[in-house]
Amino acid sequence: PIAATTLPVWDFTSRLCQDTPLAVTRLVTEQVSCLHDYSLNVRQVKAAEAAQVVVISGAGLEDFLDDLLLDVPTIDASQGISLLHSDEAHEEEEHHHEEDGHHHEEDPHIWLSPENAQVMAQNICDGLSRQYPDYEDTFRANLKDLLTQLEALQSYGEEQLSGLQCRELIPFHDGFSYFAQAFHLTILESVEEESGSETSAKDLIHLTELVRDHNLPAIFTEVSGSDSAAQVIARETGCKVYALDMAMSGDSYFEAMYHNIDTIREALG
Repeated sequence: PIAATTLPVWDFTSRLCQDTPLAVTRLVTEQVSCLHDYSLNVRQVKAAEAAQVVVISGAGLEDFLDDLLLDVPTIDASQGISLLHSDEAHEEEEHHHEEDGHHHEEDPHIWLSPENAQVMAQNICDGLSRQYPDYEDTFRANLKDLLTQLEALQSYGEEQLSGLQCRELIPFHDGFSYFAQAFHLTILESVEEESGSETSAKDLIHLTELVRDHNLPAIFTEVSGSDSAAQVIARETGCKVYALDMAMSGDSYFEAMYHNIDTIREALG
């Protein structure tokens, strides 16, 4: 069996394995929007240990798996993708240069760009072909279909979002940089609301001013995250609140991505 960590790599791997007898299990099935403090349960540990190969998204997203994967062959879908720095990481580096400056420097949410997703699909296909050479022709044929669908997703996004009146976003999650880059949007500021730590009053005032200064019609929460701060800002400024999807959980990568494009078009069009 093959195990894949999150929705995007599971979805791509499952599509590549169509018409082969290979079964693909997904390890992370809960509604999550980040894996900072994630730990596997017993079922997941067993599934990972039983796998002949584990497909990971990479770029540091699955740090929590490091110890477990020492003995299992791994396909890293992030190879060859140039990573963006997350804003938080820059601050972190300045403050904790000695301690832990390298921890979340790079933004691992690479799949939110359809062009990166194409590279991921190619990497997974290459890895599967090495692991299961008998099915290489099937993997390659499936890859062609998958790349076509990802190209269509990119074109749809460009077309839908080309004429927006506002191209500036404030998302309540720090993972939307690749999406913004893919469709020429600007993230003014991203607000990471970790569970248990609400946005401070000072930040709320700053964000409220930002929304007013830039005359933003909408701000964006993440479907699995908190929307309390966003609602406060909406009440203050009259902007609307919409939910975007990190596409890490749920049923379909494509569904989440089309949802995001349509949501932004509606919110900022």
